[in-house]
This record gives sequence, C-alpha cells and structure tokens, in this order.
Amino acid sequence: MQFKEELQRYLQFTKVEKGLSEHSIEAYKNDLTRYLKFLAQDLRIKDLAGVTLKHIEDYLEELSAMDLSPSSIARNVSSIRSFHEFAVVENITKANPAELVDLPKKAEKLPEVLDPNEINQILEIPDRTTNQGIRNAAIMETLYATGMRVSELTGLELDNLYFEIGFIRVVGKGNKERLVPVGEKAQDALEHYIEYIRPKYLKEKNPQKAKNRVFLNNRGGPLSRMSIWNIVNDAAERAGITKNVYPHIFRHSFATHLLEGGADLRAVQEMLGHSSIITTEIYTHVDRSLLHQVHKEFHPRA
Repeated sequence: MQFKEELQRYLQFTKVEKGLSEHSIEAYKNDLTRYLKFLAQDLRIKDLAGVTLKHIEDYLEELSAMDLSPSSIARNVSSIRSFHEFAVVENITKANPAELVDLPKKAEKLPEVLDPNEINQILEIPDRTTNQGIRNAAIMETLYATGMRVSELTGLELDNLYFEIGFIRVVGKGNKERLVPVGEKAQDALEHYIEYIRPKYLKEKNPQKAKNRVFLNNRGGPLSRMSIWNIVNDAAERAGITKNVYPHIFRHSFATHLLEGGADLRAVQEMLGHSSIITTEIYTHVDRSLLHQVHKEFHPRA
C-alpha cells in the first residue's frame, strides 16, 4: 500500500506517545488506511508533500456521501489532522494541509493522571542495585520531574544537562528550546546513572552510535520510544497500577500536581513548552473534585 511506512510510523507514535488503547489505534488505522488509499488510488498522489487542503476536502465529501454519522466524520477529521501534524514534526513533510480543516466542537476529554502515591509506587519498582534498574529509575524520575515528552527524552543529550544550576535544556516540537528545572531527586538519579552506568552501556567499538545521547540501550545506541514505553508499562504493572500507564501520563501528572500545589499557570505553560496557554488550561479542570472539596469545607452554605 502507498504510504504504508508513514502510516506504520504514525501508529507506533499513537501507542508510545499518546498511550492510546488497541481499539483506538485500530480505529485510527482503519480511518487513515481508507484516507491514504483515496489519495493514492483516486487522486494519484505519490507523496504526502503533494497533499493540499482541497484534496482533504474532496475526501470529506466522499465520507459525507457514504452517510457516515457526524461523530464518525469528526473522528476521521481528527485522525487526518493528527496524522499530518505528525508528518510535519517528523520532517516527512514541511506543511500541514489539514490544519485549516474545521473539527466539530465537542467536550474536551480530560487526561487521566496518576496521583502522587501511584507515582511513588512506580518509581520504587526499579532495582537500583542493578545497571538496568538505575537507568530505568533515572528515566522515570526525569519524565516526572520535568514533564518532557518521550520524544524529548530519547533525544536528550549530555550537553543539555546544566546540573550546576539545576536545569535541563529540552528541545521540543519544531526544535523549540526551553529550560526546565530538574529537581533534586531526578538530578541525583541522573548523575548516578551518567557517572557509573552509562559508560558500561557505551560500546568502545562504536561510540558514535550513541550520538551523545543520555539514555542508551544494551547495544550502546539511543533508547527508542518503544523501549521507554515498555519500561514505564512494565514498572506500572509490577506496582499493581490498574490505570493505563504510558510515558505521557507522567507529563499529565507533572502539570496537574504542580497546579494542584498552587503553581502559576504561565510557569507551567513555560515548563511544558506549550505555545498557547489554552493548551495548558486543560490541566486546571482535572482536579475539579478538589474544588468541590474546598467549596464544601469553607463555604458557609455548602
């Protein structure tokens, strides 16, 4: 199938970074397979860079003619927009032709988060007397301490660590850079891993393979997104956490716990690397139960 490689890369991204369920990933796959087949067979498009807004609108007309429900069409639009956004971020294409496609308004789904106790349970799982356990602990401590995306973590380089001032320079979407505090516990875990464990993973025969990356696999190369996903998922299962735990949930939990603790919204926006504060504001709604509790406790007529 045309665009098979691009689709497979995107589906792996939805599993590793978005933490979607197998059912949701299958829905994305079906929607996008039909869309990409339309581009290749009906429109004779051979490269994603050749897709325009008009092509996408033509496809949506096809969907409307199939008498699909509004919710199904909305899901298809969402799938297409997300796929083209991924293509830009991954440098497959330079522009996103789907960014101007209107998505029907619907209630924003609040991200699931872990509470501090669940975070602690997961962070206690790695055996910090073994090489792998020390590395895995540093990975998860860093994810929770900084709120960085898994792609930002796998791309993290030694030159981006400013431990003397307690910051990490994170390179995010569109190569935008931001400085994020690392915190004492995560910094201790990172320093221990880098000084004593990373050299053991670094292979003398091919040191260039690591490309200065912080986190390495057993072969001396950079850890992949899927490897990080497996590390996090395994730790959560062993900790007995029943929620769907994936690397990005550390980012959701990072933001939520900061705001619950009284952090300024714009400070959290800066640490997350959101270009718009509207994106960050979703985390102010996650703890509505806390607001109810405060209202009930302190309002005279609650």
